[in-house]
Amino acid sequence: MINVYVYEPIFQRNVLCMSPREHFDVGDAALAAQIFGRQNKHLKLIEKKLGIRLGSQGTRITLSGEPPQVAVGLRLFEELCLLLQDGMPLYPADIDYAIRILSSDSSTSLRDIFFDTVFVSARNKMIAPKSLAQKSYIDNIREHHVVFGVGPAGTGKTYLAMAMGVAALMRKEVSRIMLVRPAVEAGEKLGFLPGDLAEKVNPYLRPLYDALYDMLDLEKARALVETGVVEVAPLAFMRGRTLNDAFVILDEAQNTTAEQMKMFLTRLGFGSRAVITGDVTQIDLPRNNQSGLLHAIDVLINVPGIAFTYFSDQDVVRHPIVQAIVQAYQAAENRKQEHAAAQDAVDDKR
Repeated sequence: MINVYVYEPIFQRNVLCMSPREHFDVGDAALAAQIFGRQNKHLKLIEKKLGIRLGSQGTRITLSGEPPQVAVGLRLFEELCLLLQDGMPLYPADIDYAIRILSSDSSTSLRDIFFDTVFVSARNKMIAPKSLAQKSYIDNIREHHVVFGVGPAGTGKTYLAMAMGVAALMRKEVSRIMLVRPAVEAGEKLGFLPGDLAEKVNPYLRPLYDALYDMLDLEKARALVETGVVEVAPLAFMRGRTLNDAFVILDEAQNTTAEQMKMFLTRLGFGSRAVITGDVTQIDLPRNNQSGLLHAIDVLINVPGIAFTYFSDQDVVRHPIVQAIVQAYQAAENRKQEHAAAQDAVDDKR
C-alpha cells in the first residue's frame, strides 16, 4: 500500500501507511489546473527545485524521492491549495519562494507570509514578504524604533523598508520620509561631475527615487518630493539636524564610517523610526576605514529597541541568476578564509 494524502475542502489528510511513494489529492479540478500549471509547468519546476519525481492523474499527484524532500513537497501542495482558495494568483516565482520557505521550516504557514501585505502600489501590486527573513524584517520594523537589515543584494532590504515608510506615511503615522545614502563611489573614480551640489550627488540617490516611483504614481511621488514630505539626501546633509515624526531609511550603510553612523543614529527625534540597510560584502570605503555598519552591529547588538535582521542568498528575490551569483561569491569568500586560516596554522607551527 502507499501513503495517501488527500486534500479536501475541509483540509483533512487521510494517511494509510508509510511507503517511498506518496500521493496528494487536490480534490478540485480548477485548483489542480492552477497548481499543475500550463503543460505541467509548475510541477516541472517543483521537481527541479526539490529533486523529486512527480506524476499526475486527474486531481491526484504522485510524489517519489528522498523522504525529507517528499515531505516538503506534500507540505508545499497543502499550502498552495490554501493560498489559491484564498484568491492568490500563482506564479512560478511564488512557487520558488514557497519551496525555500518550507525547506527551511516546513511548519510555516505561507498565508501568514504571502498575505502580510505591507503596501499596495499605484499599479495595484501587492508588496508582501517572500521569505522568512523578509517576514521577520517587516515584523521588526513594526515593533522596534531602529532596525538593521543586513544581507546580500536583491533580498528586498531597501524596497521593503521603503514600502513600510510609504505605508506609515499614508496612515499618517509619520509626517515625512527621509531617504539617506552615503555618496561613495563603488570602486570607481567618477572624476569631476558638473552642476551644483544637489546635481552632483543625485546619481548616488537614484536607486531610492526608483523605489519610490515604483510604489506611487509619478505625479504623487513628485509632489511629495517637491513639498519636502519625502526627502532624498546624501548622508553628509544630515549633520546638525533633528528628525521628529519621520520614517528614516539609511541605504548602503556599509559605506558609512563609524563616526557617520553615530551621527546618523543620533539625529532621530520623537516619533521617528529608522531602518538601516547594508551588505557587508560590498564595502567601498578606503581600506583603513572601518565600516560604520560593522561597528554598529558590534556596539548596538544588545541595546533595547534596536533589532537586527540578517538575510542570506536564500532570500534573494531578483532574477534567479542573482541568487546563483551571490552563492558563487560567498563560496569564493569562504574558500579564501579557509585558505587564510590554514596558512595561519602553518605559520604558527613554524
